[in-house]
Amino acid sequence: MKTKWNAWVWTVTATALLAAAAEPAPSEALRKQALALNAITGEDAEIGKILELIEDPPHTKPLLAEAAKLAKEKEQPFNVNATRILAQTAQLLRETDASVTFYKLFIDQADQLRSTDKIGLGYSGLIKTLYDGGKYDESDAACQRFLAIKGDAALQQMKPAVIRLRVLVLAKQSKGEKASELLEKLIKAQPDNPKNLTTKAEMLHVLDKPAEAVTAYEEAIDLYKKDEDLSKEEQEDYVNSIRYALSGLHIDLNQVDKAAADLKSLLEKDPDNPGYNNDLGYIWADHDMNLVESEKLIRKAIDDDKKQRQKANPEQKPDAVKDNPSYLDSLGWVLFKQKKFKEARQPLEDAVKQLDAQSIEIYDHLAEVLNALGDKDAAVATWKKGLELPADTKREKDKKAEVEKKVKGHS
Repeated sequence: MKTKWNAWVWTVTATALLAAAAEPAPSEALRKQALALNAITGEDAEIGKILELIEDPPHTKPLLAEAAKLAKEKEQPFNVNATRILAQTAQLLRETDASVTFYKLFIDQADQLRSTDKIGLGYSGLIKTLYDGGKYDESDAACQRFLAIKGDAALQQMKPAVIRLRVLVLAKQSKGEKASELLEKLIKAQPDNPKNLTTKAEMLHVLDKPAEAVTAYEEAIDLYKKDEDLSKEEQEDYVNSIRYALSGLHIDLNQVDKAAADLKSLLEKDPDNPGYNNDLGYIWADHDMNLVESEKLIRKAIDDDKKQRQKANPEQKPDAVKDNPSYLDSLGWVLFKQKKFKEARQPLEDAVKQLDAQSIEIYDHLAEVLNALGDKDAAVATWKKGLELPADTKREKDKKAEVEKKVKGHS
């Protein structure tokens, strides 16, 4: 499965929560843990706590639910630091409703503190959370509320970033003309800002115009390379990020060789990047190309990803570091393509067990393996499970239509 983010983004594991009989009742214990967040101060400490919390979703999600109840009380008990930790943790775990609750509280607290930076952070988080949760009308309303704030010079400087966010929200609402008009005004005001062109590319991708999106990204690369305010290293980081996005667009355009070239270029600079290795392996496997080499790349991605996450969290037990489900899907798929059906089954079953990585594509791959093994009833049942999942992107919608045909053909 081609990943959307580099491996460092995927940090969520599925370790079980063990509770001794002598501990307080779950809700009381969770409330105490939530209130203890008030004692955490300092940027590094706050980020460290967020990383700790997202590593244990089975424990953290109930904690967020309990904290959200407290946040809605008349005399809510959280200070601004705790609220930020809760908001960003919920956002990373895709607990949309909880994240929205905490971000709204954080914005109120930031307003009382008259902190421009915190107000900007709060609105940015709220807008993105609503966007990622598919609540585009609410996300647009949040954009407009922020843009209506007069504020000081520092706050005014934040508005172009929010305008760019609103452009993407409007695109998701199928308001392409309005999104384009808004962005063109910004580009006219800031003609040398490459971020405006990356937003244009993202907007065009949402509007299903991949060829135009490629052009916009290539123009952004040119601007980044000319940006004298950035160091060479910063320029390269931005260009690499765009190159990675281009690999996905080239696949949308069925330009497999170009997508592979994008990823090969990235791997020359960062050969141990799990995301790059996985994606190149998956792309080749999905198109029945270089299957032996594909398997090597994907296995390297799985191994390197685990090593890197273990190194980043040395206190975590090795058994608690789960394999990335997207990479497991890629492994199962390349084994399927090599007709190693029995071997392909296990990694795919392991992938679908991870609740934070449910994907119709993974279910489709598992169903294909089950069908190849002769278990047609299990295959159809698996396809049907995949159809129960939401399909938001064009890729997911196309896959859903494909799976519906398979179910009909096997019924």
